[in-house]
Formats: sequence, structure tokens, C-alpha cells
Amino acid sequence: MEAKYKKTVSEDTATLTIRGKSYELPIYGGSTGPDVIDIRTLYRDTDMFTFDPGFTSTASCESAITYIDGGKGELLYRGYPIEQLAEKSDFLEVAYLLLNGELPTVEQDKKFKHDITYHTMVHEQLVRFFTGFRRDAHPMAIMCGVVGAMSAFYHDSTDINDPEQRRVASNRLIAKIPTIAAMTYKYSIGQPFVYPRNDLNYAENFLYMTFGVPKCEDYKVSHTLADAMDKIFILHADHEQNASTSTVRLAGSSGANPFACIAAGIASLWGPAHGGANEACLNMLSEIGSVDRIPEFIDRAKDKNDPFRLMGFGHRVYKNFDPRAKVLQQSANEVLAELGINDPLLDVAKELERIALEDPYFIEKKLYPNVDFYSGIILKAMGFPTSMFTVLFALARTVGWISQWGEMIEDPTQKIGRPRQLFIGEKQRDYIDIKNR
Repeated sequence: MEAKYKKTVSEDTATLTIRGKSYELPIYGGSTGPDVIDIRTLYRDTDMFTFDPGFTSTASCESAITYIDGGKGELLYRGYPIEQLAEKSDFLEVAYLLLNGELPTVEQDKKFKHDITYHTMVHEQLVRFFTGFRRDAHPMAIMCGVVGAMSAFYHDSTDINDPEQRRVASNRLIAKIPTIAAMTYKYSIGQPFVYPRNDLNYAENFLYMTFGVPKCEDYKVSHTLADAMDKIFILHADHEQNASTSTVRLAGSSGANPFACIAAGIASLWGPAHGGANEACLNMLSEIGSVDRIPEFIDRAKDKNDPFRLMGFGHRVYKNFDPRAKVLQQSANEVLAELGINDPLLDVAKELERIALEDPYFIEKKLYPNVDFYSGIILKAMGFPTSMFTVLFALARTVGWISQWGEMIEDPTQKIGRPRQLFIGEKQRDYIDIKNR
């Protein structure tokens, strides 16, 4: 990972007037997207902070990794449209792109895939951590604990000031996360762990470790399912400065080791408002239950006074069709066709999709099926329980987190994160002895 920072030059200034006094604030323009007003000197000059709950109007960093234009329905990894990468690339090639800024040459691609493939095994003592969890522990709880514990086993890649150790840590996380995720699933259903195979690609190996059963039968990985899994990984690899990515950057700004930072990202992703959206979508389909009940729930979704929401439709960022959903729409059809599953919930999903793409209400409000809708359908058809959905999200997003973490470490302007507050509590007051209260 090489630093690619260019000195940002102010293109204009904004004038801020406070109580009759004016202040000039630099305006910076990126390569694309909105310009930003630099307020780094605001507190020094005015003794005031800005107030921005959720930081939705605040750029917390400079980044060259991922760009989103919600209005256009556009998602770019290092400038490449997500649709092109999903169609022509594979997950590890995309991982190399996110980490290094450019697509690999033939030799670079070969070496990177070798480095990842031949490091998918985890330390055997790490395996014992799983037995410390209850058999009914949520898979994300296990992921948080085991990934965080990696720092206790791989001491030779925790020095964040050493570029080689950062590279090794990045490769280890990308290589071992699928193994840990598969072990998490196996532990939850009481089956023995399946060790990785070096002759399989990234997605194939994960499916093999997840659904294979040692010494019972030879598990053959479906090309259609592996291709769909690979696309899901690509589409979820990064998504700009979201909650979990910002968590990784904030943890990393303190100098924490990379394994701890990724564990922090996993914890943030666990929240139902972030990584749990496709699980929530399947829960909604279960609530609807059958195709004949869909009109009832459509009416409820249109009723402003009803708290019911159709999960998996529309997106907070994309005000148009989610570009990732377009890719997975085709994969969902291919997976369902190959598996030929007769599942009432999948019937509900397909009918909801048809209505959303034809109903004027949905079209007017741009409530198109999003990536969570289609990924939920695919993962359920493959046989994953809903509790594993966010684990798969974390598996894919680890690449983005590591790329963002590495970029932050190399940024000479980066400081330890320190958000401010608008204090609304009691002013200073004197302590009163307990007998006088």
C-alpha cells in the first residue's frame, strides 16, 4: 500500500460572520463530488464548534478509495464502476485494487492470490476460543471476540509504523476472515470445522468450509453459487465513510493494532441500522408470510400513520436504483433457477419485487429493491440462517476496512479522533454533604 496523497489547494473561501465579525474559511475541491469548507481553525479563531449530529455534513478525512453519488446511483472503487468490477473482475482482484489503488498486473494478481490462499489457516490454538462461547451465541458476538483475539497470536504484524507489518496484517485478515466466519457457522450448528483448501478460489473455499462435512461426503461447490457469493463480496467490499468504516478509522487513529480496529468495525456493523438490513428484510418476509397477504402490507407501507416499513426497498444514500442491486438481481434469478427451491418466503420476495418495479407509488418515491433485498434472497436460498447474514457482510467489508485503515495510517494530516459536543448538563456546582440533601 503506497501513499498517494496530494497537497490539497484551496480554490476559494467562504465568509462566516459571527456577531458582527467575519472569518475567511478555505474551500477545497476534490476530484469529484461536493466541495468542503475547512473549519479546522474555527474553534481557535471563534471559540465555537460546529454542531452536526451523526457527522452527516462533515468530511472527516481525505480518501481516494470509494466514491458514491447517490443521486446518480453511482458507486466507484478507485474510479471503476461497481457494475464493471462485478461483471469482469473477482473479489481478490478487487481487494488488490482497494488496497493498492490500481488493478493488478498478471504477476501481481498471481502473487497476491497466492499470498491470500496460502494463509487461510488460523492458528490451531485460536480454534479453542470457539469452545468458550455458548453454543447458541450470536455469530457476530463470536466474530468480534475471535478477530480481536488475533492480535494475541500474530505479534509480528501489529507494529502499525512498519509498512511490511501493515501489509502482512492486511493479508492475514483478508485470508483468515472467511475461515473464522465458516467456523462460526459450524460451531453454531454443532458440526466439526472444515479446513480450507488451496485449490479453491476465495468464494469457493468459503462455501466449501461452510457447507462441507468432513469424511461424510464430498462437497462439490456450485459454480453458480460461488459466482453469486463472489459478487456479494465485491458489492459489499467498501461503501465510503459509513458507520463501521468510520469506527475502524476512529479506533485506528489512536494507534490501535489492526486486528482490534477490524473487531471494532465488526461490532459497529452488528447494529440493525447498518449491517443487519438484509436480516431485517428476511424477518419482514417472514412477517408477511404468504403472497396473498402482500396487498395488506403494501397498504400499510403506504399509510403514513402506520409504523410498518418495507425493509429492503429504497436506500438512505442512493436516491435512485442501488447499482449493487442491479448486479444481484441477475444473480438472484440464477441461484433460484439452479436450486429450484420451493420456499413461500422466496415467493413473497419475488412478488414484492414485481410490485415495487411496477407500482406508481414505489416508482414515484424511488423505493426500488436494494442490495439487501437481493442478497437476503440469495443467502437464504443458499442455506444461510439469517444470523449469518451480517457475518458475511463483515467478511466482505474487511477488505474495505483494511484499505481505509491503511490509507488513514499513511495520511500525514491524520490526528486522533476527538469529536466535540454541545454540553447541556449542569454548570459547575458545589458538593452537598449527604445528610443535608
